[in-house]
Amino acid sequence: MSWHWPAVAGNDATVTPEEAGWAYSGLDVRTLQEGVTLEFDLTQDEAVIVPLSARNIDITVDGEPYRLEGRDGVFAAVSDWLYAPVGSKLTISGASGEVAVCTARATERFPVAYVRAEDVAVEVRGAGRATRQVVNIATPGSFDAAHRINVCEVITPGGNWSSWPPHRHDGLDGCKVNNEEIYYFRIGRGDSPHGAPEGQGLFHVYSVDGSVDETVTLHDGDVYLVPHGYHGPSVAPPEYPMYFLNVLAGPNEDRTMAFCDDSTHHWIREAWESQEPDPRLPLTSAHGRVINA
Repeated sequence: MSWHWPAVAGNDATVTPEEAGWAYSGLDVRTLQEGVTLEFDLTQDEAVIVPLSARNIDITVDGEPYRLEGRDGVFAAVSDWLYAPVGSKLTISGASGEVAVCTARATERFPVAYVRAEDVAVEVRGAGRATRQVVNIATPGSFDAAHRINVCEVITPGGNWSSWPPHRHDGLDGCKVNNEEIYYFRIGRGDSPHGAPEGQGLFHVYSVDGSVDETVTLHDGDVYLVPHGYHGPSVAPPEYPMYFLNVLAGPNEDRTMAFCDDSTHHWIREAWESQEPDPRLPLTSAHGRVINA
């Protein structure tokens, strides 16, 4: 099975553990339509609902109503989001736009949680041309009330690299962390608020045993599954900013997003100490696009 899943019409995407050939991580990206209600039975899964390009989304969790303000696009602003526990029934409705339902197989039940956009932690990571923006949605330390799921967003300005240095979290060859990871990509154009049909980028993955070593051309709406191996870099061409939504989950005793660098390139982290971060970042905030002088 290929790890690279090219975008389908409308950029909707569905990944279940069974389809991915693994045990925990899942994703369902849907385009909302007026008058249509999406229904999800979270019998085995906990979920994090993230608006991608939708506003005023109505959600019920076991009949209790919630509303997400959302955003115009992934390059337009940081969004609010909702956590729904395993065993719940979920409905989602709205006039238009895209929403992501990130899932992880879980057995421990936590309360429903609504997180405002203003309370989502945003950090600028790396330096020089490896500077990127990380939006910590449901990550350890930013959100503790979940069993296995980890969710974050990364924005890479045009011309920069993310997922660098290459790293892995596959439980193999001395790396104790084991997380299955989904990448859902949107590639913008210039200052576009969301993805653009002509957007493209590059992504490199290689396994410890050498059985996998590929660099793929990404297009707007593509999915890449990483069951094992080093991944990086994610490359955004000039004037084509890259966004990716990460969903990670695994059998670890505690939720974690720790990783193991490729030791050949670990020195790069020390090199950042003598470089300045890219002044274009952060690109977005809860209040919209950031205008950097």
